Amino acid sequence: MTLRTIGIVLCAGALAGCAAKKSTPPPEPAPPPRAAVKPSPAPVAGSIGEDTVTGTATVQRINLKTRHVTLKGADGKTVTIVAGPEVRNLAQVKKGDVVRITYHESMAYKVEKPGKGGSPGVSTRTDVSRAQLGEKPGGSVTSTVTVRVTITAIDKAGSHVTLRGPKGDLRVVKVRDPSKLDAVHVGDVVDITYTEALAVAVEEKGRK
Repeated sequence: MTLRTIGIVLCAGALAGCAAKKSTPPPEPAPPPRAAVKPSPAPVAGSIGEDTVTGTATVQRINLKTRHVTLKGADGKTVTIVAGPEVRNLAQVKKGDVVRITYHESMAYKVEKPGKGGSPGVSTRTDVSRAQLGEKPGGSVTSTVTVRVTITAIDKAGSHVTLRGPKGDLRVVKVRDPSKLDAVHVGDVVDITYTEALAVAVEEKGRK
Protein backbone atom coordinates (compact mmCIF):
# COMPACT_ATOMS: atom_id res chain seq x y z
CA MET A 1 0.00 0.00 0.00
CA THR A 2 1.48 3.30 -1.01
CA LEU A 3 1.67 6.30 1.23
CA ARG A 4 -0.89 8.05 -0.94
CA THR A 5 -3.36 5.20 -0.43
CA ILE A 6 -2.78 5.21 3.35
CA GLY A 7 -3.51 8.96 3.44
CA ILE A 8 -6.75 8.52 1.54
CA VAL A 9 -7.91 5.76 3.93
CA LEU A 10 -7.08 7.85 7.01
CA CYS A 11 -8.96 10.83 5.60
CA ALA A 12 -11.97 8.65 4.77
CA GLY A 13 -11.95 7.22 8.29
CA ALA A 14 -11.75 10.63 9.81
CA LEU A 15 -14.66 11.86 7.69
CA ALA A 16 -16.70 8.80 8.61
CA GLY A 17 -16.07 9.46 12.31
CA CYS A 18 -17.17 13.04 11.98
CA ALA A 19 -20.35 11.99 10.18
CA ALA A 20 -21.19 9.45 12.90
CA LYS A 21 -21.15 12.11 15.61
CA LYS A 22 -24.26 14.30 15.70
CA SER A 23 -23.43 17.93 15.88
CA THR A 24 -24.81 19.60 19.03
CA PRO A 25 -26.76 22.80 18.22
CA PRO A 26 -25.77 25.85 20.20
CA PRO A 27 -28.00 26.54 23.21
CA GLU A 28 -30.85 28.95 22.65
CA PRO A 29 -30.37 32.29 24.32
CA ALA A 30 -32.24 32.67 27.59
CA PRO A 31 -35.40 34.76 27.27
CA PRO A 32 -35.15 38.22 28.73
CA PRO A 33 -36.44 38.47 32.28
CA ARG A 34 -40.15 39.37 32.39
CA ALA A 35 -41.01 42.55 34.14
CA ALA A 36 -42.78 41.87 37.39
CA VAL A 37 -46.49 42.65 37.12
CA LYS A 38 -47.80 44.34 40.16
CA PRO A 39 -51.19 42.98 41.20
CA SER A 40 -53.99 45.49 41.11
CA PRO A 41 -54.77 46.65 44.61
CA ALA A 42 -58.02 45.34 46.00
CA PRO A 43 -60.72 48.02 46.09
CA VAL A 44 -61.47 49.54 49.44
CA ALA A 45 -65.09 48.64 50.10
CA GLY A 46 -67.34 47.58 52.91
CA SER A 47 -70.70 47.81 54.60
CA ILE A 48 -71.69 50.73 56.78
CA GLY A 49 -74.69 48.92 58.23
CA GLU A 50 -77.86 46.98 57.48
CA ASP A 51 -81.09 46.02 59.19
CA THR A 52 -84.10 43.81 58.44
CA VAL A 53 -87.51 44.01 60.09
CA THR A 54 -90.33 41.52 59.56
CA GLY A 55 -93.95 41.87 60.70
CA THR A 56 -97.28 40.17 60.11
CA ALA A 57 -100.92 41.24 60.12
CA THR A 58 -104.18 39.34 59.67
CA VAL A 59 -106.88 40.31 57.17
CA GLN A 60 -110.06 41.25 59.05
CA ARG A 61 -112.21 42.64 56.25
CA ILE A 62 -111.89 43.22 52.54
CA ASN A 63 -114.07 45.25 50.16
CA LEU A 64 -113.30 44.35 46.57
CA LYS A 65 -115.32 47.27 45.16
CA THR A 66 -113.50 49.97 47.09
CA ARG A 67 -110.32 47.88 47.47
CA HIS A 68 -110.22 48.64 51.20
CA VAL A 69 -108.45 46.01 53.33
CA THR A 70 -108.56 46.04 57.13
CA LEU A 71 -105.57 44.45 58.83
CA LYS A 72 -104.98 43.52 62.47
CA GLY A 73 -101.42 43.59 63.72
CA ALA A 74 -99.74 41.45 66.36
CA ASP A 75 -100.38 44.19 68.94
CA GLY A 76 -104.13 43.95 68.35
CA LYS A 77 -104.43 47.29 66.56
CA THR A 78 -106.25 47.51 63.25
CA VAL A 79 -105.52 49.62 60.22
CA THR A 80 -107.36 50.01 56.93
CA ILE A 81 -105.41 50.44 53.73
CA VAL A 82 -106.36 50.89 50.09
CA ALA A 83 -104.86 48.36 47.68
CA GLY A 84 -104.07 50.35 44.56
CA PRO A 85 -104.56 49.11 41.01
CA GLU A 86 -100.97 47.88 40.95
CA VAL A 87 -101.94 45.15 43.45
CA ARG A 88 -102.86 42.10 41.39
CA ASN A 89 -105.25 39.30 42.34
CA LEU A 90 -106.96 41.11 45.20
CA ALA A 91 -109.92 38.74 44.82
CA GLN A 92 -107.63 35.94 46.02
CA VAL A 93 -107.37 37.51 49.48
CA LYS A 94 -109.75 36.14 52.13
CA LYS A 95 -110.52 37.00 55.71
CA GLY A 96 -107.98 35.33 57.98
CA ASP A 97 -105.15 35.42 55.47
CA VAL A 98 -101.81 36.63 56.83
CA VAL A 99 -99.95 39.54 55.29
CA ARG A 100 -96.20 39.26 55.82
CA ILE A 101 -94.15 42.43 55.41
CA THR A 102 -90.34 42.45 55.27
CA TYR A 103 -88.37 45.69 55.27
CA HIS A 104 -84.64 45.75 54.62
CA GLU A 105 -82.20 48.62 54.42
CA SER A 106 -78.44 48.69 53.97
CA MET A 107 -75.63 51.10 53.24
CA ALA A 108 -72.30 50.29 51.60
CA TYR A 109 -69.31 52.16 50.21
CA LYS A 110 -66.60 51.64 47.60
CA VAL A 111 -63.52 53.78 46.94
CA GLU A 112 -62.38 54.40 43.35
CA LYS A 113 -59.51 56.32 41.82
CA PRO A 114 -60.20 59.75 40.31
CA GLY A 115 -61.76 59.65 36.86
CA LYS A 116 -62.99 56.07 37.13
CA GLY A 117 -66.73 55.52 36.79
CA GLY A 118 -67.78 59.11 36.20
CA SER A 119 -67.87 62.36 38.09
CA PRO A 120 -69.51 63.00 41.47
CA GLY A 121 -73.28 62.95 41.39
CA VAL A 122 -76.41 61.06 42.42
CA SER A 123 -78.02 58.11 40.66
CA THR A 124 -81.21 56.23 41.54
CA ARG A 125 -82.78 52.94 40.49
CA THR A 126 -86.07 51.21 41.35
CA ASP A 127 -86.90 47.56 40.75
CA VAL A 128 -90.47 46.30 41.12
CA SER A 129 -91.76 42.73 41.07
CA ARG A 130 -95.37 41.51 41.31
CA ALA A 131 -97.14 38.21 41.78
CA GLN A 132 -98.22 36.28 38.73
CA LEU A 133 -101.85 36.33 37.68
CA GLY A 134 -103.92 33.90 39.73
CA GLU A 135 -101.54 33.84 42.69
CA LYS A 136 -101.96 35.42 46.09
CA PRO A 137 -101.05 39.13 45.94
CA GLY A 138 -97.43 39.89 46.69
CA GLY A 139 -94.40 41.66 45.40
CA SER A 140 -91.43 43.78 46.27
CA VAL A 141 -90.00 47.21 45.66
CA THR A 142 -86.26 47.87 45.86
CA SER A 143 -84.90 51.40 45.68
CA THR A 144 -81.19 52.11 45.35
CA VAL A 145 -79.57 55.52 45.67
CA THR A 146 -75.85 55.97 44.98
CA VAL A 147 -74.05 59.19 45.87
CA ARG A 148 -70.50 59.77 44.60
CA VAL A 149 -68.38 62.04 46.81
CA THR A 150 -64.72 63.07 46.77
CA ILE A 151 -62.14 62.74 49.56
CA THR A 152 -60.70 66.18 50.24
CA ALA A 153 -58.79 65.52 53.47
CA ILE A 154 -57.59 62.55 55.55
CA ASP A 155 -56.87 62.67 59.29
CA LYS A 156 -55.22 59.34 60.14
CA ALA A 157 -54.56 60.33 63.74
CA GLY A 158 -58.23 61.03 64.35
CA SER A 159 -59.53 58.40 61.90
CA HIS A 160 -61.55 61.01 60.02
CA VAL A 161 -62.00 61.82 56.34
CA THR A 162 -63.55 64.91 54.81
CA LEU A 163 -65.91 64.29 51.90
CA ARG A 164 -67.16 66.80 49.33
CA GLY A 165 -70.64 66.06 47.98
CA PRO A 166 -71.95 66.61 44.45
CA LYS A 167 -73.12 70.12 45.36
CA GLY A 168 -69.82 71.10 47.00
CA ASP A 169 -70.92 70.58 50.60
CA LEU A 170 -68.29 69.17 52.99
CA ARG A 171 -68.84 66.52 55.63
CA VAL A 172 -66.39 64.96 58.10
CA VAL A 173 -67.03 61.29 58.85
CA LYS A 174 -65.51 58.84 61.32
CA VAL A 175 -63.83 55.76 59.82
CA ARG A 176 -64.68 52.47 61.54
CA ASP A 177 -61.50 50.69 60.39
CA PRO A 178 -58.57 53.16 60.52
CA SER A 179 -56.26 50.65 58.76
CA LYS A 180 -58.15 51.23 55.50
CA LEU A 181 -56.98 54.82 55.44
CA ASP A 182 -53.56 53.58 54.26
CA ALA A 183 -55.13 52.55 50.93
CA VAL A 184 -56.97 55.79 50.14
CA HIS A 185 -55.73 59.20 49.11
CA VAL A 186 -56.98 62.73 48.78
CA GLY A 187 -58.79 62.99 45.43
CA ASP A 188 -60.18 59.46 45.50
CA VAL A 189 -63.93 59.16 45.00
CA VAL A 190 -66.30 57.20 47.20
CA ASP A 191 -69.56 55.62 46.05
CA ILE A 192 -72.02 55.44 48.95
CA THR A 193 -75.00 53.22 48.10
CA TYR A 194 -78.21 53.15 50.15
CA THR A 195 -80.63 50.30 49.44
CA GLU A 196 -84.20 50.09 50.74
CA ALA A 197 -86.39 47.06 50.00
CA LEU A 198 -89.99 46.32 50.95
CA ALA A 199 -91.54 42.91 50.28
CA VAL A 200 -95.20 42.03 50.88
CA ALA A 201 -96.66 38.54 50.65
CA VAL A 202 -100.17 37.27 51.43
CA GLU A 203 -100.29 33.77 52.92
CA GLU A 204 -103.36 31.56 53.24
CA LYS A 205 -105.07 31.23 56.59
CA GLY A 206 -103.40 28.63 58.77
CA ARG A 207 -100.17 28.59 56.75
CA LYS A 208 -97.02 28.87 58.83
